[in-house]
Amino acid sequence: MIYADMPVGQAEGAILAHGQFAGGRKLPKGHRITAADIAALDAAGIVSVSGFRLEPGDVGEDEAAAQVAAIATGEHIRQSAAFTGRCNLFAETDGVLVYDRERLDALNLLDEAVTIAALPPYEPVRKGQMLATVKIIPFAVEGAVLARSTGMLADGGLLRVAPYSGMKAGLVETIIPGGKNKPSDKLVKVTAERLQNVGASLVLSAQCSHHAGDVADHIGRQLEAGCDIVLVAGASATTDRRDVVPAGIVAAGGAVDHFGMPVDPGNLLLLGHVGAVPVVGMPGCARSPKVNGFDFVLQRLAAGLTVTPRDIMRMGAGGLLKEIGVRPLPRAQATGEPTRAGRAPRIAAIVLAAGMSSRMGGRNKLLREIGGAPMIRRTVDAVLASGASPITVVTGRDEAEIRAALSGLAVSFIHNPDFAAGMAGSLKAGIAAVTADADGAVVALGDMPFVTAHHIDRLIAAYDEDEGRTICVPTHDGKWGNPVLWSRRYFPEMLAITGDKGARELLHTYADKLCEVPMDDEGILRDFDTPEAFGKTD
Repeated sequence: MIYADMPVGQAEGAILAHGQFAGGRKLPKGHRITAADIAALDAAGIVSVSGFRLEPGDVGEDEAAAQVAAIATGEHIRQSAAFTGRCNLFAETDGVLVYDRERLDALNLLDEAVTIAALPPYEPVRKGQMLATVKIIPFAVEGAVLARSTGMLADGGLLRVAPYSGMKAGLVETIIPGGKNKPSDKLVKVTAERLQNVGASLVLSAQCSHHAGDVADHIGRQLEAGCDIVLVAGASATTDRRDVVPAGIVAAGGAVDHFGMPVDPGNLLLLGHVGAVPVVGMPGCARSPKVNGFDFVLQRLAAGLTVTPRDIMRMGAGGLLKEIGVRPLPRAQATGEPTRAGRAPRIAAIVLAAGMSSRMGGRNKLLREIGGAPMIRRTVDAVLASGASPITVVTGRDEAEIRAALSGLAVSFIHNPDFAAGMAGSLKAGIAAVTADADGAVVALGDMPFVTAHHIDRLIAAYDEDEGRTICVPTHDGKWGNPVLWSRRYFPEMLAITGDKGARELLHTYADKLCEVPMDDEGILRDFDTPEAFGKTD
């Protein structure tokens, strides 16, 4: 890749190194300069720009990021579209993130151009949560470097999510007759909630005396009841491998695998097994909902992962939890809800299908066939194949026929009775129908059947509230197209629009928040307003 300051007249095809204003429009860094851009730069009196030109063998940042992400992505992980050299990976289910840190380090040490940032290994994750991001640092990477990077991962996905297995747990609590025993109901409540957070359930709980024989007997009963894991809470802390709880495990026909762990609180955890069923001697701190070493072990077991003594002994890094005075369960664990910054954006879709087709000689263009299907169905099929959800179709003219054309598709409908008054009413009806949990919405036009799921996913990948990319507009050859992705923050103003117009004026009002998303084809520009437009449908 060659970096240079170049005359504007010779800059066509170069990649901008820095953002540049021209004619009231900002060309962002990484933008590939077009002939129209050169004209705007000339008109603005700009004589030179700093930029890059790719050399033979170089691979653009988005393509490179997508290639690395595709190979790094393992089971139960979804890859986003690439944008600005970044490709994010998201969990498709609740579970535990699993990867070999040494392999991740080896890839990051290979070359400064290719990077992967990930959550810590064995982190509990929720469906939709961001797990990792692949980032190509320069605007392009040498093909040989990319080949070495992907070659390191060729034996399978670097990262995967081990889903929670829905295990059934039993709880045995020992008591000392005549002693000062802690209330059982709190232990049962805290344990049940802790299990629920990892997709498990408490199906059986019992008390017994603090004697090895009774512990063994109750472990046996739990096993006979079909429990996948047995938890034992001793009335007194375990102090030795020969103490009551470990002795009870052995007496039940099992073995003690490990005692103690480098996590505080949680030091006195005991791990054993009877047959193939794990038995955990709970540390005293497990009676509290605060995070402790027991959680580290339970999360892995709940995801069907084997926990070895070596695994426990390696939990010391990040294992000092005691300095935090009040440490409730993270919000993501307590509610099952990743925070906005740590999850994929929730982008709804609105498909406007209410128009009059006034220039079509009386026919509803949306019902005309393209590629063997009504145009509106082809448009909606593409939206359904994207990451946008849920999808609302706004109807107007020929409502029954539009619904019939979309029969069987997972969309909802809302009717605009004033569709003849113009597009604004249909847009407002669609915006009003967007669910409260959506971060934004893609507004698609029903007469643009060559818009693809890839186009929409590129817009979603570009959207970032924290980076200020709150309006995402597709472009081709310097021209704006559709659909447009809008952050929820603009909904109030969109609901105030009147007449036969969409939200185009807002694009100019909020130009500083607008992100142009280049597309490789003209599908985002092609609509069908006249009979002549149907003469070319490929």
